[in-house]
Amino acid sequence: MDSRFLTALEVVIGVPAVLVIYIWGTERVIGILGERWKRRIRPWLWLLPAIGFLGFFLVYPTIQTIIRSFQGRNELHPRWVGLANYKWFFTSSSALGALLNNVLWIVCLTFFTVGLGLLIAVLVDRVRYESVAKSIIFLPLAISMVAASVIWKFMYDYKPPGTPQTGTLNGLLQVVRAGPVAWLQTPTWRLATFALIAVGVWMWTGFAMVIISAALKGIDPQLLEAARVDGANEWQVFWRVTFPMLGPTLAVVATTIIITALKTFDIVYTLTNGNYDTEVIANLMIKEMFVFGDFGRASAVAVVLLLAIVPIMAFNIRRFKAQEAVR
Repeated sequence: MDSRFLTALEVVIGVPAVLVIYIWGTERVIGILGERWKRRIRPWLWLLPAIGFLGFFLVYPTIQTIIRSFQGRNELHPRWVGLANYKWFFTSSSALGALLNNVLWIVCLTFFTVGLGLLIAVLVDRVRYESVAKSIIFLPLAISMVAASVIWKFMYDYKPPGTPQTGTLNGLLQVVRAGPVAWLQTPTWRLATFALIAVGVWMWTGFAMVIISAALKGIDPQLLEAARVDGANEWQVFWRVTFPMLGPTLAVVATTIIITALKTFDIVYTLTNGNYDTEVIANLMIKEMFVFGDFGRASAVAVVLLLAIVPIMAFNIRRFKAQEAVR
């Protein structure tokens, strides 16, 4: 029998069966205990599968990755090398270039995504076809990053000067008799990196718009009307009343986009694979592991990426807790 069919049976039938048996078994055990112990034990027994999955698929691999980052490239018989992999990361031109590109992703993607999301949310809130406009702007996020990258590959397509341009952007430039631009093949001024960031902005602006728009509708209209009665114009109402009240939401959206920028991989891998000075940390990790076969360096890159993301996630969690406390 095909092993894939057996695997499918295990997933479709085996896993639910095990969960049902576990639930039935725990309730039988709890039924034997007294009321005092039932209240104490039942929550932990119900949480145990989730904690087990979390530990096995998240905590254990994380610990193993940290340990592996202090070892050499040999997969079968790794040798302890101490901080050599981290020294390589912070002294290698390729790794530092990837780190710089991630910084550019963080700054540009966050600024333009949140800025455009805020602008669009404010503008579409004033039109009758709001739902249609939001749906169109949010649509790119419903597309996978690989599919979006393929779309933009045709947008950025470049042909030598003097030949018909098949790329949309260069086709438009050709109409106005401007020279074609090698958007994804120009490392100068990191043009290719900014071209990739533009794809991310196109995808994530809809996400920022939806979240900010929801927060915008939660502002009491009487506050805005009171400001207008006091003589404030629309610009002053926005900057003195609306914008400060959107502060917590903007912070959450910004930290979410920052984490997305740090983890960016699909767009870079699909369009340039890190060539033309577009390398990022996640793509570098994949290359070190599967192209160069250096699991030690790849693990070190993964740990650096984890350490960069954890503080931002902690800040995001604190913001959520603060909002819940206010409610």
